[in-house]
Amino acid sequence: MILLTAENISKAYVERALVANVTFGINEGDKIGLIGLNGTGKSTLLKVIAGIEETDSGRIIKSNDLSIGYLPQNPDFDSESTIIDQVFRGHGEKLKVLRDYENAINSDKIDEEEIIKLSSKMDSIDGWSLESDAKVILTKLGIYNYKEKIKNLSGGQKKRVALASTLIQPTNLLILDEPTNHLDNNTIEWLEELLSQRKGALIMVTHDRYFLDRVSNVIFQLEGGNLYNYKGNYSYYMEKKLEREEILQVEEDKRKSLYKRELEWMRQGAKARTTKQKARIQRFDKLEETSSSNKPEEMNISVGSSRLGKKIIEIENITFKYDEEDLIPDFSYAMTREDRIGILGDNGTGKTTFLKLLSGEIQPDTGTVSIGETVKIGFFNQENPFLNSNQRAIDYIKEGGEYIQTETGDKITASSMMERFLFPKSDQYTPLNKLSGGEKRRLYLLRTLMQSPNVLFLDEPTNDLDIETLQVLEEYIEEFSGPVVIVSHDRYLLDKVVNKVYVLGKGKIQEFTGNYQFFRDNSINEEELNEENSEVVKKEREKLKKLKFTFNEKREWETIEDEIKDLEKRTELVEKLMINHSTEYSKLQELMSEKVELERMLEEKMDRWIYLSQKEEEIEKGI
Repeated sequence: MILLTAENISKAYVERALVANVTFGINEGDKIGLIGLNGTGKSTLLKVIAGIEETDSGRIIKSNDLSIGYLPQNPDFDSESTIIDQVFRGHGEKLKVLRDYENAINSDKIDEEEIIKLSSKMDSIDGWSLESDAKVILTKLGIYNYKEKIKNLSGGQKKRVALASTLIQPTNLLILDEPTNHLDNNTIEWLEELLSQRKGALIMVTHDRYFLDRVSNVIFQLEGGNLYNYKGNYSYYMEKKLEREEILQVEEDKRKSLYKRELEWMRQGAKARTTKQKARIQRFDKLEETSSSNKPEEMNISVGSSRLGKKIIEIENITFKYDEEDLIPDFSYAMTREDRIGILGDNGTGKTTFLKLLSGEIQPDTGTVSIGETVKIGFFNQENPFLNSNQRAIDYIKEGGEYIQTETGDKITASSMMERFLFPKSDQYTPLNKLSGGEKRRLYLLRTLMQSPNVLFLDEPTNDLDIETLQVLEEYIEEFSGPVVIVSHDRYLLDKVVNKVYVLGKGKIQEFTGNYQFFRDNSINEEELNEENSEVVKKEREKLKKLKFTFNEKREWETIEDEIKDLEKRTELVEKLMINHSTEYSKLQELMSEKVELERMLEEKMDRWIYLSQKEEEIEKGI
């Protein structure tokens, strides 16, 4: 069944054609991965499909029963709204009733009659299954406090709320722009499974190649205003793309050979006396005009690096705390030229802090970080610094250097380097705030590498970069003569380039020699093997230091009483609903199951409250 058809659509942005007379269809069951260089219009095309932006020409034909769920790359929320308002937003009856129901049961003042009325509505529209699915999604995405205001959330938390809202909506076409950004690897794997099994259609932009390969069954490649369609996953696309490039190369070789012969004929003094000679001259002119037109531009980031001495970075017994919680424990290491280190860990475990400690940007609480005299660090931050101004792109790059010197001694100007990074001269004077998110990342990467670093620190380098740029970056890292330290959730990148993995969390750093897959294969077994010993060590250490709340315990203690009250209210409500539905067997069974789960959660919270309250008493007594 065809859900949506685009007929000869065109869309331009500031005199640049993003799509030109493109035609395609989206069928039920299609899982489409949309790929292409940054700035080619991927996000814009998603907005056109979603109906957020209009086409310049052509038309979008939608089936009568089409319903769309759209996840933007950078969600825009009402800062005063709550998570509930955003997660269950939508115009459908089910979402409205579910939103009202969740607001009612999470209200500080419980209105029993209103809740019973809403429960009846939930029955009539079969809203309970949607509620159950919604709470599974929210839990998997780490969203628990539904009453929290959006203004109190981090950028990553906002993206997860937006993703939850999109997934919860009952739609038959999902449009997702970079859905894996700000997700940890376990959550990405869960999302892979969810989208693979989900009915309906999907079109998404993502830089995560493992995700793309495991979810998609169709690839759209956007290039030069054209849209190429591949009926298969990312691996299939790569095979067919190689075949297409080989065919284009054969055609290009033939064209060059013909051009060479015609050029020789022209040099011999050909005169346009006859019709045949005129035609031949015209053919030569056409060959000259189309020189290399069939071959897309390729990115080249083979820049030089400065000399690196024997001493690089030496770390001795460093520790670092944040809000009295140990982020970095007693850690020592001497960096070598061959190091390709991947840093893993959940949000808040100190990955970015760890990079800043190694680079000398911040100082440890104890211990030393000694950096060699010849070390020149290139630090690619997670955020794009100073890229929202009206400064021109060429001036931003020149601030990093007017030119660079390659390993062969050649000097390349900033403008030429921008062309290598697929910023033609016509785009080099574009204000920074007019660039796409991916173009900003690519420009920032160029500025980092133009400083000729001999040590690279990359903090989430794959966010918003296109796949082609990632492939070239991987090649650059493999050929880079100095050490590289990477914080990333991109499993493909970590598998390809790293030879050592550090995992941060729970106040310790675990080391694995190998790539990401080696870490995955060995981490579970090692945790099981050391579980008993680690508990003993933990208890002994706790005896040796002054008793105090950890950062997470402190936050838990501040909110646990409210959480217990909420659970008690919900349990009482379910008990009343059970009385009202005593003659409806299926509904009664569902309520009984919910009551059992609420009682289990309440018991766990009470156990935690007892533990934390006793610990607070001991802290106050100075035990």
